[in-house]
This record gives sequence, C-alpha cells and structure tokens, in this order.
Amino acid sequence: MTNTELLARADVLRHGRTPFVLATVVHAERPTSAKPGDSALVLPDGTVEGFVGGTCAETTVQLQGLRVLETGESLLLRITPAADTGAEGAQEPGEGLFTVANPCLSGGTLDIFLEANLPSALAYVYGHAPIARALLDVGRALGLDARPASPGEPLPPDLDVIVIATHGRDEETVLIEAARAGIPYIGLVASPKRGAVVLAGLGLTEEQRAHVHTPAGLDIGARTPGEIALSVYAEIIALRPQAALAVRPGADSAAPQAVAADVDPVCGMTVAITPATPSLDRAGSRVYFCGPVCRHAFDDDPSRYAHD
Repeated sequence: MTNTELLARADVLRHGRTPFVLATVVHAERPTSAKPGDSALVLPDGTVEGFVGGTCAETTVQLQGLRVLETGESLLLRITPAADTGAEGAQEPGEGLFTVANPCLSGGTLDIFLEANLPSALAYVYGHAPIARALLDVGRALGLDARPASPGEPLPPDLDVIVIATHGRDEETVLIEAARAGIPYIGLVASPKRGAVVLAGLGLTEEQRAHVHTPAGLDIGARTPGEIALSVYAEIIALRPQAALAVRPGADSAAPQAVAADVDPVCGMTVAITPATPSLDRAGSRVYFCGPVCRHAFDDDPSRYAHD
C-alpha cells in the first residue's frame, strides 16, 4: 500500500467516523527494514494496514496504537533493542516519548509518531429556522460534526448530541426516541413553560428525563439565534464530563475498547490480544506470540520457555 493509498484509506475512515491511529516512521537507525516516511494505520480491531517495519516492530505499533486509541493522546514511540535501554520492556513516557525495548529487532532503532484520529462529537440538529441554522454553524465552528436531521431518521450509535429547534413540530417523537436511545445530551429549544409541558407528556422514566434539557442552553440572556446557539453549546461543554461517563446501549460498535495484552514467552514482548494474534493452546490456556517465528519455536519445545 503506497502512502497515497494509505491517506485515501484514512479519508474513508474519517468519513465513516471510524477511529484510527496514523503511525509514521520519523527516524530510523540502521539496520531497520522501515525508513522515514513509511506509515500504517492501526484500527480499533487491531488491524494494521501499511508498513512500519517487520513483524516485531508492527506488533509493538499495534499494541501502542490500540493504547493511543484508548487514551486519545498521540505519542512518539521509540522501538529499540533491549541492550540500548539497559532494561527490558517499556519505559514510561517522558517529554512525549515512549520507549519500548524490543529484543526481536535486528539491531536498529525506530522512532514512530502515533497520531490519534478520533471522530468529532456528532450532533444532530432538528429544524430549519434561524436558530437551527445557527446551531449548525456554531457547532461546526467549535469542531463538532454538526448535521441537520429529520424526524424518523435513524440515530447512529455514536450520536452524542441532539438539539431540537423545530418550534413545536414533531418534537415529541424525536424526544422519546432520543431519550430511549440514551443520547447523552438532548436539548429542546422552547420557553420554560412550554418545555415543561412537553417534557411532562412524554412518559419518560426519571433516568431518561435526566438527559433532556429544556429550555436548552445556559441562561446568559441570549436573544439572537447565534447567542441562543452559543448558550446551548456552553451547556453541552459544561456537562461534557458527565456525558463522557454515560453508558449508552449499542454505542460500542467502533469505539476503542480496553486493550488486552499478554507476554510472548519466547521473546518477552508484550503483544495485543486480537483475533489475528498468533497463539497456541497450552495446558488449558491460550499462549500469545508476536509472530509465527516465536509461535513455531514454542511449539517445537514448550519446556524451553517454561517459567516458574
């Protein structure tokens, strides 16, 4: 896969709101099979597309890339022989650099930048009036993926925000569907009196009602459509820590998960556990390896790698 093809693939992933890590070799000390400019994508399922070195280097990039997806924080990864670090395993980040001692390497060192690419918060805005248009404009200016929506449109599993500014049209249907789907923030643009009446007639549970905010927005004395939109997003930002803790049913289809890992008993590398990780059944448990070479070595003589 050429870099042009890789970047085109990255654009497809962004458009599809799939999180990924772009790994780019920025420095190489020979002997290494990778050179500066080589790059790869790490996907949430552990798939690595592209080239950043041999099996051992790719295995390390896979594990650290999955951890970057989990934290959302980019980092500079240094993969170097254990003899150069004075210790085995990984060293804690310092000044943005994370060093991994890799005994499998042929002797060279690689510096690889792991860039987290996470989708922006997705916001659906209902309505066509000036307030709805302002909500779209302000949301996009703040970096949200703000999109116009229509009643009856399916709600995607990674939807974070719904704001209804339809001025009395089709509000109840959208509110009920959004509340039952567990959308973290649901805002209804309405007067306090009308909003309370609408909310009381929805038949929602207390837990569901807690997600609905009406009148939507903080009370900052907003008057114009732009000011009202600003007040709504100010409330969303203020509630963001709470929303981040919310568990939404069905919202984990492409979301990064906690990274499961194990130690290769042959070379000592820590490897991510994915469906594609080389492994063997041994004494009723699963043993994972960085690649086929270590797996074959273990299979030939398991007792050699037994540890007390």
